Amino acid sequence: MTGVRGVHGFFHPKTGTGRSSMIPAPPWHYSGDLLTIEYRTDPARVAELLPPQLALADEDPGAVALIWADWQSCAAGRAELLDPVRAQYKECFAVVRCQYAGVTYSRCVHIWVDKDFAIARGLHQGYPKKLGSIHQTRPHPYGPAPRIEAGARFGATLAAGDRRLAEAVVTLREPAPSNGFVNGHPMAHHRWLPSIEPGGGLALDELVVAGAESAEGGQAWVGDAELTLFEAPTEELARLEVDEPIGAYYRQVGVVWNGGTLLASGESGVGTGAGTGAGAV
Repeated sequence: MTGVRGVHGFFHPKTGTGRSSMIPAPPWHYSGDLLTIEYRTDPARVAELLPPQLALADEDPGAVALIWADWQSCAAGRAELLDPVRAQYKECFAVVRCQYAGVTYSRCVHIWVDKDFAIARGLHQGYPKKLGSIHQTRPHPYGPAPRIEAGARFGATLAAGDRRLAEAVVTLREPAPSNGFVNGHPMAHHRWLPSIEPGGGLALDELVVAGAESAEGGQAWVGDAELTLFEAPTEELARLEVDEPIGAYYRQVGVVWNGGTLLASGESGVGTGAGTGAGAV
């Protein structure tokens, strides 16, 4: 871009060349291993995480999916795959279901990632991403690592702010038609940004829906899970306490994400101050 004035890049920081942008423009391509644990909690704990314009799902309103994912990701040119520090990251996220205008959506209510570029993508998409430490057992066809087969055992942990938030052990039982139902709808997310002026409310207040532009996956497996959630001073995952297990799943997937659709703007009724808005307790 020599000789072209101005700053460039899809996201911050914008520079004369655009090379320093934390993330490239979509589409974004993902290859990953997903470890999913579904369970039921008190629907009131789900409701407190939903802004006023969203309602609980009619069916199984207390269903939660806690998902560990070990990703490799890249833009359309796939250069990141040959510079793995820009491609590889891990995350753990909690998904519930909700309704808007009579349609059922999935919604991520908590999520932790271990790379800054994943946080930047979340800001664009409406995911409430925070930094965390995430680990999960990787399968491998040789040595002591588990194979993807009946009886295989996978461990997973989540920590943030030097506190462990969740730990799990999943034992595979048999092939399954899917890897669960809670995360099976398009995502209804909010893109929120407080005004720079004190008391100015939200400068950005959008309800958006997005899902995979395309997806493929290997054989899903179902199994049993041991899941423990831990209290922490600044995290609230443990409020989605486990009342009843539903199932546990393992699947390898490939996904392409390429934007979403605006559903509503300026209607969330969410404030910007401490202790305001839906879900404040």
